[in-house]
Amino acid sequence: MLSGWREVTARRPWRISAKLLIISSVVTVIGFSTICVNVMLDMRRGEEALARQTLENLATTIESDVSRNIEIYDLSLKAVANNMLLPELAMVSKTVRHLILFDHATTARHFGAIQVFDAEGRLTIDASTLDPLPESRSEEDYFRVHHDNPEAGLFISRPMLFRGTYSIVLSRRISDTDGGFLGVVAGSIRFSYFHELFERLSLDPEDTITVLRRDRTIIMRRPFDLDVIGKNLGTRPDWKPENLQVGGSFAGKGPVDATPRLYVRSGGSSPLFVVAGKPLSAVFALWQKEAYRIGAVVLALALFVLGSTLVLAREIDRRAEAERKLEEMATTDALTGLKNRRKFDAVIDVEWRRAMRQKTPVALLMIDADHFKAYNDTFGHQAGDQLLVGIAICISDSVSRAGDCAARYGGEEFAVLLPNTSATEAFGIAEAIRGKVQGWSDDAATSTVSCGIASLVPAAGMDWSILVAAADKALYAAKAGGRNQSVVASLPKLSLVA
Repeated sequence: MLSGWREVTARRPWRISAKLLIISSVVTVIGFSTICVNVMLDMRRGEEALARQTLENLATTIESDVSRNIEIYDLSLKAVANNMLLPELAMVSKTVRHLILFDHATTARHFGAIQVFDAEGRLTIDASTLDPLPESRSEEDYFRVHHDNPEAGLFISRPMLFRGTYSIVLSRRISDTDGGFLGVVAGSIRFSYFHELFERLSLDPEDTITVLRRDRTIIMRRPFDLDVIGKNLGTRPDWKPENLQVGGSFAGKGPVDATPRLYVRSGGSSPLFVVAGKPLSAVFALWQKEAYRIGAVVLALALFVLGSTLVLAREIDRRAEAERKLEEMATTDALTGLKNRRKFDAVIDVEWRRAMRQKTPVALLMIDADHFKAYNDTFGHQAGDQLLVGIAICISDSVSRAGDCAARYGGEEFAVLLPNTSATEAFGIAEAIRGKVQGWSDDAATSTVSCGIASLVPAAGMDWSILVAAADKALYAAKAGGRNQSVVASLPKLSLVA
């Protein structure tokens, strides 16, 4: 019987618990979700990097075009400033003077005519006419800059209304051989140049292109807003130079409007630099669609996995409960509710090994109903069954420790296993059971029980069948001595605990 139970136990398959299944599913869902989030973040960073590269190329291209035109126009200004120092210039006619000064001057429909102003700021020479009208520019910023600073070089003014059109003025100082101030040569680039330049680009309506001076004064901006042109960002406390370094980028709210954008600044060294901006909603539009799509798929899969897990967990719980009931039925005596012989053999094997390791005593009570056959013949089998149930109740009331095991050993015989219990303690429990049975059946059909008691400390090489045989022998001694009594087995050759 014992070996069969061990084989069944060894062949029992490992079963996953409902709680472990739920935890595993949740961890799996969290793991896959984390991977998907990381992938989506990588995609977002990729979209941002691509947009940053595109804006950088755009800003660099625009800056190169603007710088090239400024450089070409500046060469004309330098040529005029140098030719103004020729001594022969005062002795030739106006027509020849124009040929000398402006022969190599750059002309284009977006470039204004070059003008020469004397040290007092009065217009003396105009490339567009031989007889210019009287005009004074002594109060203009570009004139005062060159008057006060001999090292100013090329100066680009703030956007202004110049000769009837909105333009930026490019100017250079005219100095004599000793560095003295002789005047200013100035020209202009009309806003129409920037408008035409921006129109050639394929831009979205919300994209911005801003051309700024090195002191962060806005020269031109797309979309065009005259209220913004000429503003100096250096005066805005909420916008710091650190936000947009040379060749750097910035994502967020800009200094002009509240639309969050990705801004990229060109990295050149020309007098003007360019900042290209694109709304963050446009930068991440495609990514956002993919994120919603992938997120919906992942969410659906997560809900499916979790839902399936809950269903499986419920089925596992139901199956475990059914198996528990089946196991309980298989190890419980149907009549008395105590453990059956099969369960008792398994428990005593476990407790015997534990007691052997810990060197603690194990006690066993063998209990038998006195004159049960005569009682059964006299009062019937149903009354006999009720008697056995009553004895089982008395045993259960007297055995309350978690490790104790009360079982129906067979027929009218019961066994009580008491781990870590001496013979004296076991005798007290046996007497308590006997007394309860006698007190419970105090009518005309009085029935009693006899108890055999054995207790010992297992040693190596011993088998628990020795304990069973000793208790059984003591039980027969109790019956032979007149029944309704408890007898402790005498084990002189064993480790008896009294």
